[in-house]
Amino acid sequence: MEKKRIDAKTGEIDDEMKYVHDSSLDYKGRIPLRSSTGSWKAAFFIIAIEFSERLSYFGIATSLVIYLTKVMHQDLKTAVKNVNYWSGVTTLMPLFGGFLADSYLGRYTTVIASCIIYLMGLILLSLSWFLPSLKPCDHTNMCIEPRRIHEVFFFLAIYLISIGTGGHKPSLESFGADQFDDDHVEERKQKMSYFNWWNCGLCSGLILGVTLIVYVQDHVNWGVADLILICVMSISLLIFVMGSKFYRYRIPNGSPLTPMLQVLVAAISKRKLPYPTNPTHLYEVSKSEGNNGRFLVHTKNLKFFDKAAIVENEGNIAKEQSPWRLATVTRVEEMKLMINMIPIWVFTLPFGVCAAQTSTFFIKQGVIMNRKIGNGFEIPPASIYTLAAIGMIISVAIYDKILVPILRKMTGNERGMSILQRIGFGMLFSVFTMIVAALVEKKRLQVVGMNPTKGSLSMSVFWLAPQFLIIGFGDGFTLVGLQEYFYDQVPDSMRSLGIGLYLSVIGASSFLSSLLITIVDNVTSKNGKSWFGKDLNSSSLDKFYWLLAAITTLNMFMFVFFAQRYSYKNEQKVAVADCFDGKSNDGGVERIV
Repeated sequence: MEKKRIDAKTGEIDDEMKYVHDSSLDYKGRIPLRSSTGSWKAAFFIIAIEFSERLSYFGIATSLVIYLTKVMHQDLKTAVKNVNYWSGVTTLMPLFGGFLADSYLGRYTTVIASCIIYLMGLILLSLSWFLPSLKPCDHTNMCIEPRRIHEVFFFLAIYLISIGTGGHKPSLESFGADQFDDDHVEERKQKMSYFNWWNCGLCSGLILGVTLIVYVQDHVNWGVADLILICVMSISLLIFVMGSKFYRYRIPNGSPLTPMLQVLVAAISKRKLPYPTNPTHLYEVSKSEGNNGRFLVHTKNLKFFDKAAIVENEGNIAKEQSPWRLATVTRVEEMKLMINMIPIWVFTLPFGVCAAQTSTFFIKQGVIMNRKIGNGFEIPPASIYTLAAIGMIISVAIYDKILVPILRKMTGNERGMSILQRIGFGMLFSVFTMIVAALVEKKRLQVVGMNPTKGSLSMSVFWLAPQFLIIGFGDGFTLVGLQEYFYDQVPDSMRSLGIGLYLSVIGASSFLSSLLITIVDNVTSKNGKSWFGKDLNSSSLDKFYWLLAAITTLNMFMFVFFAQRYSYKNEQKVAVADCFDGKSNDGGVERIV
């Protein structure tokens, strides 16, 4: 793969651009194996637009509960549920967006289209504040409840942003990872770092969103903050388009779900056939049609699906049989991969439930605590979220620059530790977060009880700092690990959908958090006083945090049980054909997890 190639048109040796015929990455029919600076240059343009999107998202998300309670005058329970519903939809939409990107539109086109929708949402959000006919009310400070027309336009705007995020997030992140070639040793290592530094860029946008944008919301008005977001998103979209000549592109090959359905139908139709005595008798071809030449090693789990690869009549030419009747081993293994992901997806939900508290109850706690520093400067309540981003940046930097080199030497694993070990280690931090949060909230309620007049204003908001930092550390392991897991372990044709699966963990967790609040509220109301009162001082959030700590602890045991039995994606070593002379080079792929 490192041979110099002769340009077919000029006859000159091309040092910068080396080609290998491997349509598994089908970047317009070829793979340019660039220098490390080439891949990172492309990634820079991609990370730039992610920075602006996260700035916009967190500028809105972290203050949403405040807007709903202060401007729309919703009670705490309703506001938190509305935030969770919006967050849930926003992080479940990437499943649909990722499917479209992988199947039909392509990742680049999906990013452009979703950014336009995102901008439409931001513009509508700005208009809902500035247009007299759409404003919350004539005199905002004296408003008891907002106009109905404002509510309609406000929610329409933020759900348009949800739709934009649904196409933007899965397509952009997987498009960035596509810039690094798995078959090139140096680029494969760079891809492992890419997910870490992608999240550093994400956190940089987050920090600016919960400081600058939130400050403008708090000290100027919400409309001006929206105008800033519109300008930043427009500029970053222009930067992204300017980088088009540097990108590698993956051509969509139709629905990636069809081959899965074909495996299921073939296995059911041949369910009565006996298993072959040797798994090598199962059907495979020299170049799997639709699988782009990548071959997966046969595994012994979920043997039922192996029946889809049984050749019924040796006299028939297997390749002429319908794919609804006969599937390759690789297709079968891809089906197994997706099924094996289900328990991993389920048992990461409690971590997401803990993370959901950071943008709802944690922020609301900050509103009623002492936020003054220095000469009377008051920190916007949502800005305390910055500490979670700082914690994430620190943990990612420590992991990438210190832990990985040490663990590589100790374990011989190119990643340092396996992906699921990284995810599981981060889950420990969610337990510690809830324990610390419960202790801090108990302390705050004691302060309120001792001084009902001043309440928790006598308590510094920095009491919340440990729980934000700890969950940030956990994010650096679990959330980054989940991104890498769902991108790496899905079939190559489903990588945008894989990122959508990662985001759906956060989305489903938000809905699960709302459901849990409803259940706990109903149960505790029937047995005395509800844990969720009209405001925080009449609530018992500390008990709710202890409940989350217990649930997350029990969940960790289940996660470890399934993680130990998980079979990672394993690619066979295969010959890669030379697209110039038709000869074969030793360019096999060995997946390291």
